[in-house]
This record gives sequence, C-alpha cells and structure tokens, in this order.
Amino acid sequence: MADWQRFNGFEATGVLTTAQRAALMDAYNAPLINVGMARHSDMKAGIDLDLPLGVVSFDRYEAPFVHFTNSTDLGAKALLISQTGDKNTLRALYEVMQSLEIVPLEGPRQLSGNSFTLEGRGNDIVSYTEARLDNGQIKGFTLIWPDGDDARRMRVLAAMKASFATNNAVLDAAAGEDAEQRIDLVSGLQIRKPRLSRSGFFADTNGTVLTVAEAADSCARVTLDGDQELQVAWRDSDLGIAVLQPRSALAPLGVAEFSADAPRIQAEVAVSGFSYQGALGAPTLTFGQIADVRGLNGEEGVKRLALAAQPGDAGGPVFDGNGQVVGMLLPTPSDGRTLPASVSLAATVSSLNQILDKAGVSGVSGQPSSQISPNELNRRATGMTVLVHCWD
Repeated sequence: MADWQRFNGFEATGVLTTAQRAALMDAYNAPLINVGMARHSDMKAGIDLDLPLGVVSFDRYEAPFVHFTNSTDLGAKALLISQTGDKNTLRALYEVMQSLEIVPLEGPRQLSGNSFTLEGRGNDIVSYTEARLDNGQIKGFTLIWPDGDDARRMRVLAAMKASFATNNAVLDAAAGEDAEQRIDLVSGLQIRKPRLSRSGFFADTNGTVLTVAEAADSCARVTLDGDQELQVAWRDSDLGIAVLQPRSALAPLGVAEFSADAPRIQAEVAVSGFSYQGALGAPTLTFGQIADVRGLNGEEGVKRLALAAQPGDAGGPVFDGNGQVVGMLLPTPSDGRTLPASVSLAATVSSLNQILDKAGVSGVSGQPSSQISPNELNRRATGMTVLVHCWD
C-alpha cells in the first residue's frame, strides 16, 4: 500500500484513505468504465447481464439471437442466445455457431453435457461464446472483440460471465422472421465463406484428390466439401495441379478410371464440376468437344476443349463417352489475355498419371468399355467429383 501511495503521489502511510481507496478502484475498473459496462435486462430473452453498452448497442431480435452491434469505431459486438430446446438443439447450435464468420477457425471449443463454449481468433477478431441448457431452455451469449486488446477484452468477458443471470422468459422463435432472407445468413449472421472453391476428383480408393494448385495455395486450411481436412501431397507448378490427401480415413463413393486411349479431335467430352462453387450442392455436367490434343502454343500434356466452363469447374474431371477420365480441367490462363468463352484447357491423362506417380499414388486404369447413358455418366461424376475449399 505504501508503495502504491508513493507511486501515485500520496503520503506513504501504508493505510488507504477513503479517497485513495476510490482512486485505486477507479484505476482497477478503468477498462470497464471506458467501455460503459452496465447492467442490461432483456425481458423478451429472459437474460440479465453486464454489457459494454458504451461500445455496443441493441440492434434487433432475430431468433435465437438478440443482436448488439458496434456503436463506436472499436468494432465490438455481442449476442444474447435464448431459445427452447433439448440436447439435440444445443448440439445443433454448437455446430451452426462454428460455421459463422464471428467464430474464427482457430481456438478451443468444447461441448459437454448441457453446455458448450467456443473461442475463436482470426481475421482481426477474437470471439467467445457460451451456452447452457437448463429446464428446456438454452441461454447464453457471444462477445466479439477486436484482436490486440486482450487486457480489456478479458475484463469485459469476466464481468459478463460473473453477472449472467436468467429467468423463465425465452425469446419467441418467430422473432425477426420478417428480416432479410439469404442462404448465406443464419439468423442474420454471415456464414463463413472460403476464400476460393474449386472442383476436384478422387484418384484412388484412399481418398486422394486431384485438383488445381490454386485450390490449395496459401491456404490456412483446405477442406473437402467444407468438412474433411486435406493436406498437399504434391504440387506441380508448371501445370498448376495439386495432389491432396485426407488427414483422416475416407471412403470415396467413386474413383476415376483413367482412359488408356488418347482422345481424338472432335470427340465428345463432358466436364463434371461445381460450376457455382457449391451453391447447388452437387456437381453439374458441361458438354463440349476436344478441339485440339495440344495446348494453345502446341504444348504436350495439355489439350484444348471447345467447352464453356465456369471458374468453379477448374479441377473437375473430363469424361469421354464411355465414362472414363481423359483429363482434368485447368483454370483459365491469367497472363493478361482473355480467351473466348468457349475455349477451355485440360491436362492430359499422361500428365496426371506422372504427377500421381510423384506423389506415390497409383491411378486406376480404365478397361475397354462401350458408350454409357447420360444418367450413368451423371451417377459416376457425382460419386467422384468433390468441392475443394481454401480457407484463410
């Protein structure tokens, strides 16, 4: 006490006066005072707690959330969580929260019994969520705070936890039902989106995926269909192709059968890919022809297609009429030139097999077969074509 008094210009008696005690407490509580920490009672949600009302303000109800938006340039936000439910509802909420932008990928998370906690740090924010199931009601909160202000954030978070209290009221499930509806929003919260999404396909029964290199370049995380994590086993910079392998066991529904026959010019082909980068939930087939068995400058290992593809199709398998893979669609060249919409490029089977060999993977060689129906082609394509996500 005497050292504190001396440091702050008071007589070093070792005993605090009433004024000195008030000054000490004000200094200790300064992080809470300067964000306007105050009691907030929400009668609709049935939640009472201390909130930093100097930097956040009530925005709207959109079940199961009460939204508080930033009211200063600090960028802080908060949510109250209030809904009826059971353990299945709690688990569903736990999963949904992790798909949102406000819960970055990196951070501890735990679901146990009747409660869960989620922490996330990334993209310049830190967020914390906790929720508990009690007597058929799920109540909780989320705090979103700018990264780099941990001392103040931890004080605010501790105050919110210590003050959190509930009553029997619960937010109406219809609250906010007239709000804007978009498939990339959950109760008004933005779903986390990958930086890039491209197509790929299974090259063996172990779940090895062939795709374009840009689908795995400078990514913090690469996933298959948004869930299964992948790692780069090999990358060919010349052709822009990557070989990816799953981090855990995977059993593909279908695997590419690589054609042993070189396709001929004007042969009919089809590309299977996620043209709209996952918006449709399943790959689409785009039909065309082989325009040349070499690249635009006569390169070997590449062929030119008369086929109008979308960016999301890149990495998808190119099928012949027998349902065998005769190549992989490559991205549109980005060297400052714009190709006609009906011109696409594809890597040949020989170049794909060479790349797989370098990755220690053996592709499956197709056996002689006859023409298959469009329905059978669609079935094969759906079983082996995958959506590869690159996340920041």
